[in-house]
Amino acid sequence: MAENSTNETLRQAALAYHEFPKPGKLEIRATKPMANGRDLARAYSPGVAEACLEIKDNPNEAARYTAKQNLVAVISNGTAVLGLGNIGALASKPVMEGKAVLFKKFAGIDCFDIEVNEPDPEKLAEIVCALEPTFGAVNLEDIKAPDCFIVERICRERMNIPVFHDDQHGTAIVVGAAATNALRVADKTFEDIKIVSTGGGAAGIACLNMLLKLGVRRENVWLCDIEGLVYEGREKDMTPQKAEFAQGSSPASLGDVIEGADLFLGLSGPGVLKPEMVAKMAARPIIFALANPTPEIMPDLAREVAPDAIIATGRSDFPNQVNNVLCFPFIFRGALDVGATTINDEMEIACVEGIAALARATTSAEAAAAYSSEQLTFGADYLIPKPFDPRLSAVVSSSVAKAAMESGVAARPLEDMEAYKQKLRASVYKSALLMRPVFEAAATASRKIVFAEGEDERVLRAAQAILEDTTEQPILIGRPEVIAMRCERLGLEIRPDRDFHLVNPENDPRYRDYWETYHAVLARRGVTPDIARAVMRTNTTAIGAVMVQRGEADSLICGTFGEFRWHLNYVTQMLSDADKHPQGALSLMILEDGPLFIADTHVHIVPTPEQIAETAIGAARHVRRFGVTPKIALCSQSQFGNQQSDSADRIRAAIALLDSETRDFCYEGEMNVEAALDADLRERLMPDNRMDGAANTLIFAHADAASGVRNILKMKAQGLEVGPILMGLGNRAHIVTPSITARGLLNMAAIAGTPVEQYG
Repeated sequence: MAENSTNETLRQAALAYHEFPKPGKLEIRATKPMANGRDLARAYSPGVAEACLEIKDNPNEAARYTAKQNLVAVISNGTAVLGLGNIGALASKPVMEGKAVLFKKFAGIDCFDIEVNEPDPEKLAEIVCALEPTFGAVNLEDIKAPDCFIVERICRERMNIPVFHDDQHGTAIVVGAAATNALRVADKTFEDIKIVSTGGGAAGIACLNMLLKLGVRRENVWLCDIEGLVYEGREKDMTPQKAEFAQGSSPASLGDVIEGADLFLGLSGPGVLKPEMVAKMAARPIIFALANPTPEIMPDLAREVAPDAIIATGRSDFPNQVNNVLCFPFIFRGALDVGATTINDEMEIACVEGIAALARATTSAEAAAAYSSEQLTFGADYLIPKPFDPRLSAVVSSSVAKAAMESGVAARPLEDMEAYKQKLRASVYKSALLMRPVFEAAATASRKIVFAEGEDERVLRAAQAILEDTTEQPILIGRPEVIAMRCERLGLEIRPDRDFHLVNPENDPRYRDYWETYHAVLARRGVTPDIARAVMRTNTTAIGAVMVQRGEADSLICGTFGEFRWHLNYVTQMLSDADKHPQGALSLMILEDGPLFIADTHVHIVPTPEQIAETAIGAARHVRRFGVTPKIALCSQSQFGNQQSDSADRIRAAIALLDSETRDFCYEGEMNVEAALDADLRERLMPDNRMDGAANTLIFAHADAASGVRNILKMKAQGLEVGPILMGLGNRAHIVTPSITARGLLNMAAIAGTPVEQYG
């Protein structure tokens, strides 16, 4: 009864997901403005004629003036849908919409899903071929075998764009990547293994063909289906594709041929592989039981007879899920970006190698966060990366693009592969493009960055990335045995005292020097030697601040847990002086339509006019670090003097202070946020205002307002935060917030890694 209730709950949740807040999973959005008659004249008549004529004269210009080169058709006739079978074209539409969503999510590719009521494969192929002018590529989906072979062959012969049947080749690529790494774990080679496969459908045949391309010998492949072994002379339920793998001349069962098999490849049905069959397989057997939702054998049953078996399934609740989403978004991304005319063997193998290599690399922080309950370290239970690993785009798509160019099928070869990889990273990491000037500046000097919370997983992952991607030297505060254990558990390559320095608060030879330094600075502010000793044993933020004060580190990063102002107290104690003091916290919010900087979010609750002016000056300096020209709006409820209030008075006084000297940045106020971001409104309210266009930096007269805007942009506008950046301390300390990610810490390390004299 409980199971039935749970299933019904899941069913209703799935249906609600598809129905609300509007039916379906897709919509179309314009990429150009359509706000006035001028926009209309350009988008349609008469302006559209110019683009049409350019394409008429040179068809390749369609990639320049239309969405064709980023548009994929997902086409099905609904004859072999998931585990649902022949449910028809209309019933397949939710699946095709879902496929289009995955294209967009993982590779930024736009899709139209097209469901066709046409069971005849040749007629279906004719329809698909006729759509070539619309699309940059075609993804065939859920078409039954052997019809799918016919449709794909005809389309590939007639069309000059990539045509890819994902059920065949996508599955084959991911199986190829998983097999590559499984053999590495088992210490076996493609050339020597015996393979027994069940299922002679489209996916099964494509997987076997892929394994042949990777080095498996045809005579070592034994194919079985519902009728048993595929052998020479068999007539029942045969296809030309199956016949290519015929072995022997007499009937045999799966149990007869499984003896000594190194790899079982199942794309058939539940329970086909029995434990007694697994017992007959070779030592360290590899079992790919990919039937969904119930595999050919459940992993626990297989391990009862072969504890060291290496197992993959098609399910997400077991390790090593063979999921096509690891492949199809990225092989299409690479193919589209070089204008490939087809997807060939070289591109597919490049995809296999890219996926396999990524699993062997250190796990990304983003994938680890998305799969926090799993151990993502290369080995028997982690053969292929997870779909939410953001590195897939840059690694796999670039490998595919490179293979397309080298094999001669790229109509628009790339000139700079490294620039292309950076572009792919920027499409995944929203901060990558804006952070590039910061990383480039940080690369000019090797600075020592101390992390107060060195035992935190995010810090450890950031330290790994810092060592891989920058010239900076991380120093971690924490217990050596804890950090070493966590590095190993997380699958990180770095180790304490080999790759980075440590400060052990429980037992460090510099302990006396540190507490004496702390006491010397604060002796006349109520800190006794006993207090100083206790702080230097327990307070890692204070330890880090002392290290910066002593010159043993160039900058401190702290705040992955705890309250901002608690950390600020210890940072200020050690690192403030007459010339350097906290001026404010600046957060960069990366939004869909560009960057927006917010200050002061944390330092001054109710800033004085002098503090507001300092915040504006500091913000201008830091905004330039990101390659952005500062346009600063000082924001209040008051609009250019139309209200008398405390915040308006303080901002007007701050404006007067800024006006007292020549400034090298644009600023204006006091004004509402609406006026700051809407230049037309601002022009109506104050025609002679000194700012052109929308402001990119908002300064507030109360931390509650700044913090509120920051949090709304994060939570409701899906804004990505870089920061907070602590201004005024000469780049010697930055206090992050507990929500920061490992990627965010890497960004902050780059900011901390730039010598302060480089940016004023």
